[in-house]
Amino acid sequence: MTENFLKGCKWAPDGLCLVTNSADNVLRVYNLPPELHSPDCEGLPEMTPVLRMAEGDTVYDYCWYPLMSSMEPETCFIASSSRDNPIHIWDAFYGDLRATFRPYNHLDELSAAHSLCFSPDGAQLFCGFDRMVRVFQTCRPALCEKRPSDGLSCSSLSLQKQGQSGLISCIAFSPVQDLYACGSYSRTVGLYSRAEGLPIAVLQGHQGGLTHLRFSPDGTLLYSGGRKDPEILCWDLVSGQGAVLHGRAVSTNQRMYFDLELSGQYLLSGDTEGVVSVWDTTLPPSKEGPVLQPILQFQAQKDCVNGISLHPLMPLLACSSGQRQLPEPCESGDESDEAGDLMTLRNVQGENSLTLLWAGPTAQQTGGERTG
Repeated sequence: MTENFLKGCKWAPDGLCLVTNSADNVLRVYNLPPELHSPDCEGLPEMTPVLRMAEGDTVYDYCWYPLMSSMEPETCFIASSSRDNPIHIWDAFYGDLRATFRPYNHLDELSAAHSLCFSPDGAQLFCGFDRMVRVFQTCRPALCEKRPSDGLSCSSLSLQKQGQSGLISCIAFSPVQDLYACGSYSRTVGLYSRAEGLPIAVLQGHQGGLTHLRFSPDGTLLYSGGRKDPEILCWDLVSGQGAVLHGRAVSTNQRMYFDLELSGQYLLSGDTEGVVSVWDTTLPPSKEGPVLQPILQFQAQKDCVNGISLHPLMPLLACSSGQRQLPEPCESGDESDEAGDLMTLRNVQGENSLTLLWAGPTAQQTGGERTG
């Protein structure tokens, strides 16, 4: 069985292509199948990547330039970070390396970013490190601003005590307010002002280290998910209340993505059992407490669905699946065999694939599902 498997997928901002990450440390770009534009489409051919961008080691994070448009090739690029390597800016038109951002630690050693996120206007690239966020100017890679997240630089004693320790594992920007959120492996979510990076609040409640953050379109809600944590927490930044989205299975440390559709009403997430769950975030919580159960669940893959990405313009859902398969013990069948139990992958079934699912009205369905 192959050791390679997918680890996430993300639609480009203009929706004309899709990037995936995989265990072989290669970012692959796929074009939107042109058949989807035909009303007579009944199926799609198997998708093949048009670009491959190889990193030197495990890819920690990657993201599209937010103003990317295929009509303007100079805006078509992807940022990525990998273990023991600088941050790379890849040309998403030709697959070439455009630029390199080199963050250094206090010992003047190269330090790898564990999370990446462009500011909404694309002017800055925010990068997560151990108890630190570094901010690069997109047009001038040599300029770097350091923003400690542990609260030691804050004048407020209460925020100093609540500062975020651990690796900053995910970053997200509010679409309407001048603030951003940082998730940490210390199981906290921090809110910071964008202009100066001053801490605003530290939120606690996760069972595992944070792996993904997402703001609602109106910026009033913040959703967060963590390692080995079946719950997605919803933080209401206006009322101070919260809710728990329950119902997904997360049994590994793998980064599990989730996404919101354009209106912000529906949130979708995969899980380690290959099930995709859909929550209606506008429904009132249950009588048992601030808990929301899925309104829909379906078996999307036979293996872990780690990547979920909704097309920015079409009712099209991209899912990536796969995980590292560990051998299971089995009887050797030979009593004289001193080794006793053997390890085998014979009974382990994996599915490593990229799948597109049409999520529009049935009467207008133009392709159903296609695995690439």
